[in-house]
Amino acid sequence: MTSFKDLAQQRRSHRKFTSQEIDGDDLKLILRAALMSPTSKSQRAWQFVVVDDKLDLEKLSDAKNMGSQFLKDAPVAIAVLGDPLQNDCWVEDGSIAAVSMQYQAEELGLGTCWIQMRGRGLDDGTPADTVIRGILDIPENYSCLCIIAVGHWADERKPQAEDRLKWENVHLNKF
Repeated sequence: MTSFKDLAQQRRSHRKFTSQEIDGDDLKLILRAALMSPTSKSQRAWQFVVVDDKLDLEKLSDAKNMGSQFLKDAPVAIAVLGDPLQNDCWVEDGSIAAVSMQYQAEELGLGTCWIQMRGRGLDDGTPADTVIRGILDIPENYSCLCIIAVGHWADERKPQAEDRLKWENVHLNKF
């Protein structure tokens, strides 16, 4: 097992994937990490939609103007959803779950990339949420925070550099 210190340094966003499928047991571990993630008041109110259908991945890659086109080449995507009326911390809870999935995938040797969907859309004003809801048959009361692309990475990324950490952004007791 990789130490968390090393895992945090190694985890990078990957936007290029091989065509190799994701092992079912690995996918289950990634989802398990999300389902075990902490939530406000232990509500566990998030929902996850796993997408491996190539046509749907291609459609999802066009859900917003920029930053999601690479999704069409990922073997798997996981949409992170929440109901804003049920949980006022849905964004925070979904974010924790999404990052938990990313670290678990990294530990398994897989690449991921967070694709922001909340607050994004198309040039014509159509929210990404509306597009995603139509593709994945999501009920109206749920919103999509992000989609996590998952795959065997095809782009080499160097670990985070210690000398580039912005320790000046950390303050003790007062700003």
